[in-house]
Amino acid sequence: MTNGAGAGIPAVSTAILAMSRHLEVRDVLKTIVASARELLDAEYAALGVPDDHGGFAQFVVDGVSAEQWKAIGPLPRQHGILAAMLHNATPERLADVREDPRFGGWPAAHPDMSDFLGLPVADGDEILGALFLANKRCPTPPTRADGCRFTEEDERLLGILAQHAAIALTNARLYERSRELTIAGERARLAHELHDAVAQKLFSLRLTAQAATALVDRDPARAKDELHQVAALAAEAADELRAAVVELRPAGLDEDGLVATLRSQAQVLDRAHSARVTFAAHCFRALPAAQEEAMLRVAQEALHNALRHSGAGLVEVTLTRNGQGALLRIADNGCGFDPGTVRRAGRHLGLVSMRDRAGGVGGKLTVESEPGKGTAVEMEVPGG
Repeated sequence: MTNGAGAGIPAVSTAILAMSRHLEVRDVLKTIVASARELLDAEYAALGVPDDHGGFAQFVVDGVSAEQWKAIGPLPRQHGILAAMLHNATPERLADVREDPRFGGWPAAHPDMSDFLGLPVADGDEILGALFLANKRCPTPPTRADGCRFTEEDERLLGILAQHAAIALTNARLYERSRELTIAGERARLAHELHDAVAQKLFSLRLTAQAATALVDRDPARAKDELHQVAALAAEAADELRAAVVELRPAGLDEDGLVATLRSQAQVLDRAHSARVTFAAHCFRALPAAQEEAMLRVAQEALHNALRHSGAGLVEVTLTRNGQGALLRIADNGCGFDPGTVRRAGRHLGLVSMRDRAGGVGGKLTVESEPGKGTAVEMEVPGG
């Protein structure tokens, strides 16, 4: 990879697009690390999220095999250079990390590293983690007698990436928290935070688009492609996060009942997304509160999957009486998937939590899907 403003800004833009396509924290962390390593053409990259006990709550690496990682042993502690980045919020660029007086060695199975570049990932005054890279790859042949090292330009590009990584990580944390919170007051407060996160994210993307215009004179075609990508992502992010804010609003289930609540949410999602979202209820009668709560949450999860992952043009929600109980069905005409991979896809699509909710009220969940033929999620519950 050739660094410099001409190649750097498009590469940063591509990395930002990749980060912003994920909402789960672990996926965001992995994408940040992989993007940083590719951006600066480094042999190794890692990102550590500190805990409150001198260690790391999460630690993600790229460039180290699973076997190597297992052999290395326990996660590092917050000491030496890592501690300096976390506690002082200062970047560290070293020609040889092993010669730094703060270097404390590493386990026998740890890969050998020399040149080092690390930056804190911060959201305001809060340090979310430490992002660092090692062993800059050299062109063939090397352009300098002393080999390759991270440059001031590398540090600048990684700094831009770290700023956007903080936004992506903050949004992912808010999103994960939003799916766990149940207290109405917390949900209303979090909706306000997510609204602010939307504005911040879109503002950062707008800045990236402006920066990419610097390429217009040097490489107009590439500049145009980058700007189209950023504009498309901005529209996509607005739709996704607007839907997340809607999902966080108090459901009104206790006051309005399941039918009115589902109808209202379907109407809002229909306005917020390009896909058509419909709702119909047939002969439904009220169920115990726990069952209606579980059906509402399953409907929200299934709608999220259909609108975010399936590429559907139509999503239909139906609620019908089924003996003394009820049957909820969410069907889309999207890309579908192979049920044989459901075990691997289950966590990503929230199928485990949906099945747990159904089972928790004596019901059952079934999922029918086929590549190219859409998906249907059905939840059946008995009467009270």
